[in-house]
Amino acid sequence: MNKTPIAFTLIAFCAGLLSGCANMNETERTTGSGAAIGAIAGGLIGAATAGGHRGRSAATGAAVGAAIGAGGGYLWSRRMQEQKAAMEQATRGTGVNVTQTADNRLKLEIPNDISFDTGRYDIKPQLRPVLDRFAATLNQNPITHVTIIGHTDSTGSDAINEPLSVNRAIATRDYLSARGVGTGRIAIDGRGSREPVADNATVAGRTMNRRVEIFVAEPAR
Repeated sequence: MNKTPIAFTLIAFCAGLLSGCANMNETERTTGSGAAIGAIAGGLIGAATAGGHRGRSAATGAAVGAAIGAGGGYLWSRRMQEQKAAMEQATRGTGVNVTQTADNRLKLEIPNDISFDTGRYDIKPQLRPVLDRFAATLNQNPITHVTIIGHTDSTGSDAINEPLSVNRAIATRDYLSARGVGTGRIAIDGRGSREPVADNATVAGRTMNRRVEIFVAEPAR
């Protein structure tokens, strides 16, 4: 069976999706690009598995792939984009890293040097203005869910690091709650030293591993 018509069908379909992204905002471009990538994958799967109906199945696979690619795990709405921009402005120069994750969550990665002293879980003064602004953005977007995860370096035993990481997440949650964010929206977890992002054999690496991560998600409806 000649695969050329299938390829042209996929190219035309995906080109239409991508060309439509030119005049979109960032939220719409993210969804549109995901749809195009999903379409390519779906079309190739359809073509590979369709037997005698490849042309029809490639087009069907492209459509299904587009829907999957556009969907993602969570919704990245205009409100989420605005919250990301507000937190980027609020944290500029602080060392806090603000990103959009692959599954459409807003992530704040807060380093130890502005959040907690070594071995402690009381929030340092440098972090309070960041959390104040963060609480304000959460109150403006009340349908989002928040997950706070505490981490430590490998110094000390698990018996110390595990509760320390949890207590740091609890302290962050309680600070946000005191500023109007409902505790029912906030999940907490502590990972101890199990998920390092740098080499614990170096001072710089241990500093990077002592951190708190906050994720904000708007469930797809």
